[in-house]
Amino acid sequence: MHLPFYKAVLLAGLAATVQAAQLAIEVKPVFDGRAMQLDSLKYRTSAGETIGLSRFGLLLSGFSLQGQDGDWIDMEPYVFIDAAARRYEARLGNLPAGRYSAIRFHVGPAPEANHSNPAQYAANHPLNPVLNNLLWDWQSGYIFLALEGRYRNPDQAFSGYALHYANDWNRVRIELPLDLDVRDPTTLHLQFDISALLDSISLSTDGHITHSRKNDPLSQQLKENLPAAFSIAALSSFSAPPVTAEPVEPLYLPDTYEPYRFTMDRSYPVPPLPRDNPLTTARVELGKKLFNDTLLSRNRSIGCFSCHAQANAFTDARPVSRGVGDATGTLNAMPLFNLAWKQNFFWDGRAPSLRDQVLQPITNRIELANDFTTVVDRLQKHPQYPALFAKAFNPPAPTPEKISLALEAYLLTLVSGHSRFDEARQGKGKLTPQEARGMELFFTEYDPRTRQYGADCFHCHGGAFFSDHLFHNNGLEQTDEKGRYKVTRQARDRFRFSTPSLRNVELTAPYMHDGRFKTLEEVINHYTSPMQPSDTLDPNLAKHPRTGLQLSESDKAALVAFLKTLTDPQYQ
Repeated sequence: MHLPFYKAVLLAGLAATVQAAQLAIEVKPVFDGRAMQLDSLKYRTSAGETIGLSRFGLLLSGFSLQGQDGDWIDMEPYVFIDAAARRYEARLGNLPAGRYSAIRFHVGPAPEANHSNPAQYAANHPLNPVLNNLLWDWQSGYIFLALEGRYRNPDQAFSGYALHYANDWNRVRIELPLDLDVRDPTTLHLQFDISALLDSISLSTDGHITHSRKNDPLSQQLKENLPAAFSIAALSSFSAPPVTAEPVEPLYLPDTYEPYRFTMDRSYPVPPLPRDNPLTTARVELGKKLFNDTLLSRNRSIGCFSCHAQANAFTDARPVSRGVGDATGTLNAMPLFNLAWKQNFFWDGRAPSLRDQVLQPITNRIELANDFTTVVDRLQKHPQYPALFAKAFNPPAPTPEKISLALEAYLLTLVSGHSRFDEARQGKGKLTPQEARGMELFFTEYDPRTRQYGADCFHCHGGAFFSDHLFHNNGLEQTDEKGRYKVTRQARDRFRFSTPSLRNVELTAPYMHDGRFKTLEEVINHYTSPMQPSDTLDPNLAKHPRTGLQLSESDKAALVAFLKTLTDPQYQ
């Protein structure tokens, strides 16, 4: 007998003697039973290879527990685990108190969910592709298990590996016996042993890349090894939070307001818009005016728009930006669109929200070089701003926080999703043969073992936004700029920079965090040539031959042609 979860809860509520307790699950990667440290090249496989792990992403589904009577009770359908984000635990829901003898679940979602529309899922849903970064690009289905890192073979040669386990035929059911007595909120701790997963696999001879195509021996071996990788490590209790979280109160919302209609491409996932800063017409209009006003700078000479011009997809067409008094910065201006789906801002990700990001340039001595006392005083004495703040906020007095909320509201509305590529994807247009070839190269891995000779761009620049919104070391010749390391001070983050979107990339030259490349042709040459060796070089680049991909000139031209189809006319 198989009881749906809601029926199990109903039966539990009807029985006066049966109570319910909350159950959580934790899954952590280990090696030979010991916790794995990310980006530590010290774990030895059965093939004598030394590996490190930089990415561990896991998508599980269909959780059920078996009671003493043999019935299975369904619980939370999806769980997403991500080691880099320290996301190891998920709540499975309430379980009728009692003893349970087994747990079962699947690696990967069921076929109907695997091929569902990803735009339907809420921002915090495990199947939201912005959250999990596990959705295949422009084809149906999710990656069930993503393992990436660096390895060294017995001959001391270094390389990268990228094992992406996916596709309906590879979905695996895992069933583990247990002796679980649920009375109080309980966490079931599972281990995922990578040494067991890689048992009898040599990355250097069997393959260090897989995208789980049919009849791929490497993915078939992974499928055979998967059940042995899971084990139950321990049980622990936890304090269950309230069933309903505290409601989020909007900040400074006036008594009357007009909601702003946020629009996006229907293929885009649901964005996590800030609930405490609801989009209103007045706030968006105020934010737009502030963005385009020189009042924010010390000498009233420049504004936000000076480094982020709409004609350049909100960049400034300079290698590095210039501020008040023509002061020169060290980084290239990033484009400002589709920010509603980002979680970290600046090249090093030091700002965790847009409202935090927008304030920093105002007081930065190289950028607008101002102070908030001066800015607020100017706004209060301005002939228009007091009335605009009164429409947007209650109380209306300008403050740095309200300035940040207004700028955040405006920037959230800058959405780009209409290009020749989008029209072709929707069947409203067609790419040229050269552009279609470029698209094929862009979304195809480079794996001679399986006779795939693509450009491998999609690993970092995939998804609807042509960015994974993460941080990568992309093999550039290194400078004093250390990227994400400036924020975390972790060695694993040296030379990792935020991945910019490739939408509108035709308009955002020059390229890279320091603007070192003037043209798209130079960018393509970099990615198809030898990479700068580094301990933090992204595995999806480190896995390529030391000589680079060596694409033909015609294929390079096709890639450039495809990238130009991503231009949105509204940002020209």
